[in-house]
Amino acid sequence: HPRRRKKQRKNGKRTSEKTRACLLYRAGKAAMGDAYVGFANLPNQIHRQAVEKGFEFTLMVVGESGLGKSTLVNALFLADIFQEEPYAKPGGHIPQTMSVEETTVQLEENGVRLRLTVVDTPGYGVAVDNSMCAQPIVQRLHKSFEAYMDDESRIQRSNIHDKRVHCCLYFIAPTGHRLKPMDVEIMKELQDKVNLVPVIAKADTLTDNECALFRERIAEDIKKNNIKVYSFPTQDADEEEDEEEEGDSPSGARPSTSAAMLPFAVSASLQQGDKGPVRSYPWGVLEVENPKHSEFAKLRDLLLRTHMQDLIDRTHQQHYEQYRERKLRELNKGGMSASEVNFMVQFEKEKELREKKMTKMEAEMTHVFSMKVKEKEKKLDESEARLLKQHDEMKKEILAKQKLLEQKRQEFEDEKASVANAKDLASNPQKLSVRKKTGVRLFHG
Repeated sequence: HPRRRKKQRKNGKRTSEKTRACLLYRAGKAAMGDAYVGFANLPNQIHRQAVEKGFEFTLMVVGESGLGKSTLVNALFLADIFQEEPYAKPGGHIPQTMSVEETTVQLEENGVRLRLTVVDTPGYGVAVDNSMCAQPIVQRLHKSFEAYMDDESRIQRSNIHDKRVHCCLYFIAPTGHRLKPMDVEIMKELQDKVNLVPVIAKADTLTDNECALFRERIAEDIKKNNIKVYSFPTQDADEEEDEEEEGDSPSGARPSTSAAMLPFAVSASLQQGDKGPVRSYPWGVLEVENPKHSEFAKLRDLLLRTHMQDLIDRTHQQHYEQYRERKLRELNKGGMSASEVNFMVQFEKEKELREKKMTKMEAEMTHVFSMKVKEKEKKLDESEARLLKQHDEMKKEILAKQKLLEQKRQEFEDEKASVANAKDLASNPQKLSVRKKTGVRLFHG
């Protein structure tokens, strides 16, 4: 009973799924008698299975560097998804080309598990020519759609991970003027591929009048350029009753139709104060969750508390279905209906194309490898010739030194022999007299 549930929530009592099902069965049986069958308990069964399985959500953040994307994401989920980096020093590294980076974390809140993937775009808008900025983002979106479509076409589909982007927060610099031409072009490229939610980053740098005027100008540019942004659906009466039973959100700002006015003017911070996260300035303190200071609480409640499932459903039912229909039409160029498409023939064609592509890649890799091997062999031959030349030169030098050493040794031996003869004659005068008689003269040096 609603009153009983409300009373139990106020008293802080929590009932298990089984107890809740029993209470629902007893209440239904008491109200309808023997006519109560029990299939009214299906929502509880679906809820239990969903909680056991867990949920997946992918969030993309697009915007220039320095607009507080990492801080906003960390503040939204109260987790250290991105590590805060210190301010760049003069001459520090700044990415010159845009890339797409993904970070996946496992979060849990009150027993509900969420596999969150955050897609960041570092280097966005830093190049001189930003005409191709949207290409890596669009490729990432198409790649996720293609991967999901391939997983759906497999025989075993029990473990399908949904990597499709369910929401894209597009950060607009707080210039106070209008949308930049680059912003218009990028948003046009993304409008049919993802749920686009524009936000004014660091809105605390603008006064209230400047922020209101800037918001109006952005809305005019969006309408003028026919840019499709995600419009948060209005809650129906049953949801509003559930909201009243569950109580207000922790931030105290319940989402409503007025809160869905785009773009959101947000300011985020991880510094904690007496009333939640704050931003301290010399002139005062900005309370991030205060609706009078920032629309961060409204964005968080609409994005996570009330419309997360709608974002997931719209991604599957609208953006993914458009991509799937376009792909099937490409496969069905012969005019047949989708049911008449022979997927096995198409599979064989795809397989043949992939094999040709692999053969071509293998041939190219073999050619590159052979060229590198030849280049390496050439370098080795040159090194070998250089070493042989050095060896011959060293061998000749050693032979010359050896010949000179032999010559000096022979001279030493001759001199040694002459010295020995001189000593022998000096010690034996008879030999000296005999030699004198025979006319032999000895010279002593």
